[in-house]
Amino acid sequence: MTLQHTSPALLRLLWLASPALPIGAYAYSRGLEYAIEIGWVHDVETAVRWIDGVLERQVATLDAPVLARMYDGYLAGDEDAVVQWDAFLRAARETNEATLEDRQLGTSLAKLLREAGVARSDALPTNATYARGFALAAAHYGASRADAVLAYLFAFAEGQVTAASKLVPLGQTAAQRVLAALMQRIDALTTKALTLADDELGAYTPGLTLASMLHETQYTRLFRS
Repeated sequence: MTLQHTSPALLRLLWLASPALPIGAYAYSRGLEYAIEIGWVHDVETAVRWIDGVLERQVATLDAPVLARMYDGYLAGDEDAVVQWDAFLRAARETNEATLEDRQLGTSLAKLLREAGVARSDALPTNATYARGFALAAAHYGASRADAVLAYLFAFAEGQVTAASKLVPLGQTAAQRVLAALMQRIDALTTKALTLADDELGAYTPGLTLASMLHETQYTRLFRS
């Protein structure tokens, strides 16, 4: 019997998408903590609706398609395009804590990529977004454009489920039901992210924006955002 070896690019994507990646992603809930505090999210069904809504109306329509464009820029050696889309994504952040989260995750990922010897990671600026570092790593390791976006969406979904499991709280089995429901959507959301035109990019998540703003002054909290 001949064993089929796993693609090195796939292994690197699993590494990038892992919640164990030491960039501090565990410290952020993206407004989910306030949504739970106020009762908008309180069980499996509401957790699925909240996280799926953010995936569909922000991550798949803003973060992921911008990541795909930065990935294209890195493959083409078009640094100007990468810089432009990185700035676009930073400007799209609607709250202070969302901006700080992106900066901290981007800085930590850049440091990790430099230590891993990823080409061009030395050129990542201190305010680079997390998506920019992710795009650079995916291009460097030879992952496909679609796989890079899919891994990014999954990483977001798993991070949110991990936060919900601590905050709702959800038991381990219930948390896996939430993740399983979200996984059924990720393939379609990947296709959506890859097919949007430039003038279709953006987010429409007023509930998330309010939750993020109010979380900034929440009296007691576990998460930084």
